Amino acid sequence: IGDAQKTLAKSSRDFKKKEQIRLGSRILPSGQLQGIRYAAPANSRTVPRVFGFDGRALTMMKHQSLRRNNCKIVFFKTVFTSMMMLCLLAARAASADGDIQRTAIVSAFAPEIAILKSELEDPSVKVVNGVEFSTGKIEGRDVVLFLSGISVVNAAMTAQLALDHFPVERIFFSGIAGGVDPSLNIGDVIIADRWGQYLETLFAREVDGNWATIPFFEYPYGNFGMMFPRSVTVLRKGSAEPETRFWFPVDERLLAIARSVADDIVLARCSADDNCIDIAPKVVVGGSGVSGGSFIDNSEFRSYAFDTFGARALDMESAAVAHVAYANQVPFLAVRSLADLAGGGAGENQMERFLNLAAGNATAVVRALLRQLPD
Repeated sequence: IGDAQKTLAKSSRDFKKKEQIRLGSRILPSGQLQGIRYAAPANSRTVPRVFGFDGRALTMMKHQSLRRNNCKIVFFKTVFTSMMMLCLLAARAASADGDIQRTAIVSAFAPEIAILKSELEDPSVKVVNGVEFSTGKIEGRDVVLFLSGISVVNAAMTAQLALDHFPVERIFFSGIAGGVDPSLNIGDVIIADRWGQYLETLFAREVDGNWATIPFFEYPYGNFGMMFPRSVTVLRKGSAEPETRFWFPVDERLLAIARSVADDIVLARCSADDNCIDIAPKVVVGGSGVSGGSFIDNSEFRSYAFDTFGARALDMESAAVAHVAYANQVPFLAVRSLADLAGGGAGENQMERFLNLAAGNATAVVRALLRQLPD
């Protein structure tokens, strides 16, 4: 008790000097101890008496205050640690998902990819620059689905966007096309072994009844009037100089898989909206395909494309994606089903009538390819 009284006497002198007492980490005004008033006699040598408390009680209150403060510290440390752990786990999960090698499946517009999106397992969506990328599984394979938008610029832009933001192992283009080969019919699926851009051209001037070309370009094929198809240059990893070429090849291993499944795939003759064809459709592997920014519905140009390029199908995106895949050294294959005959059919164009049928047949082939991919 005597030691406690000495301690309290010293505290009393400090109270007079500072007009405050410090109890743990809490500062209380002079003359008040947690709401309990004390009286300090004028004689500073006298130990202030707290009504109802002795020295041991004050010590106990101090320890209780310290414990309360320590509990607060422990609580906030626990909350902070928990939040950091949750953030770490989320980052690891995102990193793990970001490391998954995926097959990119791209289509030009919504009806072409709607079937695949409806079959996507464990779907997740990521939007990049306004483009929606849907990830998940189809046929047990990790995929990323997205729409390119119609035409070559949109196709090239979105394909590169996918390669920049996802670990893409290969690219499939799934969609419709116009038939160029006279032996093919609406509903057939074409898997070409190379793609070229027929509208990379020189529009030549006419001089004395002839077309005058510019020597700067390379013209590997004959002209269609003033239009002279030309090769393009492409930069590729490992190439010291830009490479000039007209054709962009598809991946040989994917093409081999396509050949192995082509005869076993049963394609539809009727769409869900009861638009039917008379001849059972088939899968044709090999030959050329060409792409350009024009929708072709002209029998004369259709004949030119077949005679000049040996094209079996004509579309508006595949060659652009083949170009991007080649530059990035990513395997590529386009699966195109014929929705019209590019001006070769009798009567009006039938693309709108057979869009759903052709899109469904292209999807069926893509699914068959996914099933046969190596693990």
